[in-house]
Amino acid sequence: SVVRWAAAAPLMARGAGRKILIAHRGASAYAPENTLPAYRLAIEQGADFVEQDLQITRDGVLVCLHDVTLERTTDVARVFPDRARTESAGGTTIRRWPVVDFTLEEIQRLDAGSWFDERFRGTRIPSWQQAIDAIRGKAGLYPELKAPELYERHGFRMEELVWETLRRNRLHEPGADPKTPVILQSFSAEALKRMRALGCRLPMTMLVRRGEQRRWLTPEGLREIRSFATGIGPDKSLVREDPGVVARAHELGLTVTPYTFRSADPDGFPGVRAEMEHYLYELGVDALFTDNPDQFPRRA
Repeated sequence: SVVRWAAAAPLMARGAGRKILIAHRGASAYAPENTLPAYRLAIEQGADFVEQDLQITRDGVLVCLHDVTLERTTDVARVFPDRARTESAGGTTIRRWPVVDFTLEEIQRLDAGSWFDERFRGTRIPSWQQAIDAIRGKAGLYPELKAPELYERHGFRMEELVWETLRRNRLHEPGADPKTPVILQSFSAEALKRMRALGCRLPMTMLVRRGEQRRWLTPEGLREIRSFATGIGPDKSLVREDPGVVARAHELGLTVTPYTFRSADPDGFPGVRAEMEHYLYELGVDALFTDNPDQFPRRA
């Protein structure tokens, strides 16, 4: 049976028709992604919601990091040179440092800032709890359940850890803290379904990457999404190629929140502000993820 979650909480009652600004990994055009400086700057720049990508440490703690490995955005290769896993790809050997191989204490020894800019040297990877503490009362939380299947192979249920954290912070019910609304998101339909099975009634966004549009963005796929989620989060190019998906989703009561809008790649538009304006006010999306919260074209 179809559960009309969307009718109950479209976007946490932030105002009918008001466009919603989600800071993608924080204000990540200006500060190292998924760090407290990026989250705080996003709030200063007017974000309605701040996104956190979630990973799990060896000791079962949720931390904020986009990748499942540490080498791109930290100095893990210098601090823990002997802890790499090696894999071969196309005749070359690649060294990776998976998050799940390290405890929270070890991960918080790493410099997660100087890769972005020397000004941020010494910035740490925050736990999700630290992120909640920094954002709460100032903006909404928009966590992404990343690679839940990978962590399940390591004995962790990401959905349960997320649910426990929300309950502990009394953020697990719609409207529990009007100043800190929560929307969950994932590319994994199973993860969102598991959150529902745990009793979660918060809004949820099903992310849709390129290649999955025939599975999810058809009338049948959208109806299936409506049975467990409140909205879709498609790659922005899928909306540009098929603007009708916005109306199809809206007819079913689903919100539409494309990703990712960044000044580094305005996709043929004069700039990222013009690009966001097109999607918000011409194509009619409800919200969007951007690295540049300060460029969001707010009307009213």
